[in-house]
Parts: sequence; C-alpha cells; structure tokens
Amino acid sequence: MMSALLYFTIPHTVRCPTWFLLAPPPHTPISRRATQRRRAVPAAPAAPPAAEAAALWASGIRAAAMAAQKINEGLEHLAKAEKYLFHAAKAYEQAGMMLKEMQKLPEAVQLIEKASMMYLENGTPDTAAMALERAGKLIENVDPEKAVQLYQQTANVFENEERLRQAVELLGKASRLLVRGRRFDEAAISIQKEKNIYKEIENYPTCYKKTIAQVLVHLHRNDYVAAERCVRESYSIPGFNGSEDCAALEQLLEGYDQQDQDQVSEVCNSPLFKYMDNDYAKLGLSLVVPGGGIKKKSPATPQAKPEGVSAAAAEEEEDEYSGGLC
Repeated sequence: MMSALLYFTIPHTVRCPTWFLLAPPPHTPISRRATQRRRAVPAAPAAPPAAEAAALWASGIRAAAMAAQKINEGLEHLAKAEKYLFHAAKAYEQAGMMLKEMQKLPEAVQLIEKASMMYLENGTPDTAAMALERAGKLIENVDPEKAVQLYQQTANVFENEERLRQAVELLGKASRLLVRGRRFDEAAISIQKEKNIYKEIENYPTCYKKTIAQVLVHLHRNDYVAAERCVRESYSIPGFNGSEDCAALEQLLEGYDQQDQDQVSEVCNSPLFKYMDNDYAKLGLSLVVPGGGIKKKSPATPQAKPEGVSAAAAEEEEDEYSGGLC
C-alpha cells in the first residue's frame, strides 16, 4: 500500500491537506527464463584482500629490481666487449704492419682494413681514419686503384666527423692518383668534390687552383664544353673574376678553341701552371689542341749569301766591264 499527501485548491476556501489512498500498480509476473537470464549475469569481481595486494606489489618490485640488475650486467658486458674490440683492432693492425715488413702488402692492407672497421664499431673514427690512410700509403705504389679507394674511404670518415680539412686533403691524394692513372672521368668528379669543400670552408684561392685542374682534366678528355662550364660556374666564387687564374684560363680556352697551339703552350708554360702539383703541371705541358694545332710562323729573314760567292761574282763583273764597252 502506498499513500501520498496531495494539496488541491478550493475556490474561496483555505488550502487544506487531504489524504488519498492510492492503489498500488498492477503486479506483472516475471517469467522463469527472465529470472534465469538475470542470474546468469556475472557479478563484479571482488577486490582482493589487503594482504594479497601487498604481495602482488612486493613481487612487482622484485621483478623491477631484477630487470634493473640485468640491464646493469648487460651494460658491463657491453663495456668489456667494446674494450676487447679496441684491443682486437689493435692486434689486427699490428699484424698488418708485420706483414708489411714481410713485403706482403695486399694481405697487410686487408688486415688494416678489418682493424679500421673494428675501430668504427668501437666508436673511435679518428683511429679508423688514420689506419685507412696508413694502408693507402702502403699500397699506393703497388696498387694505385686500391689506394684511391682507401683514401676516399678515409675522406668519408673525416667528413662524417665534420673534419673537412682532413677530408679534403685525402680527396686531393685520390684525385692526383686518378690523374696519374689517366682516369680523367673519375678525376673530374673527385676534383669537383674538393672544390665544393674548399668553397664550404671559404678557402677561395685554393678553389681557383682546383678550377685550373678541372679545366686541364676536361681538356684532356676532349670536353671543351665541360671546361668552359667550370670557368663560368667559378665566376660565383668571390674574387675569381678578375684574378690571374681567371685571365689565364680564359686565354687557355680561347687558344684551345681556335686551335692555336702556341697560345696554349704559352699559357701552360707560365709559372701559374708550372708551379702547380706535379701531376697537374704535367697535364698542362702535354696538352695538345685538336688537329695538331696551328703554329705561328716566325717572320722570314733574307738568306745571306756566302762571302766567297759574293766576292767571286763581284770580280766577274769587274772583269766583264774592265775593257770598256767597245
């Protein structure tokens, strides 16, 4: 039974409470299947007791501590491995030097290369670069192609470490070996890399010299267009336009284009070209214009007659007219 207190308003009367007995809502029967479905709903899991929660917390702390210990042990083993790796690299390098004393240069270079790779893995790129450079010097006279490869690898290591001056020095060695081996296509690419680095470190006078080397290499490749393009692109280098190097290159290209061998030889024999690196100076001295060139003829001088012949001719003239006309 349920009752409620209701208020209602009667006109011209005072509000008063009245109790009304309300009938309950009709009862709806619940089927047995619905009851079973309600009972089948799983109840929420009960919270674990405090003791069980504390045990779980303690086990988690122990697991974290064990993981931290394993990490520390791994770091210690890694440090030991790196230490051993450095010593192993040193051993390989020393073995390579022993093979060098035995005149087994290819085998020595192979061991030194392996040592340099270990140095890089150990995180000592400077030592790796020095080992590669040492290997290049060992093999330079025996296998210049291998030496070029080693010098280029060394330059890459230095460049990755942002040591551009050391990198460009090794690139210069590789370029000169390529020129010496008449591998002009590769030499042109290598010299361009040198030029870019010198421009980056703002060593502009050396950029001028590298432009001269580029032009000589391209002319030996019989590629006048590439040589002219090198000079034209170098106008953007501060101070190049109007320099002695620029004037000499313009004169050289003009003589080469006009097939004037005398003008080309005059430029290549100037001190500006002769005092370059020996390999590039030789390129200048051996440069020949296409078709053999046109040489300027020296002015002809009248041929002098022998003294005896002239004296004899004078005596004959005197004898002819000595008796007079009659």
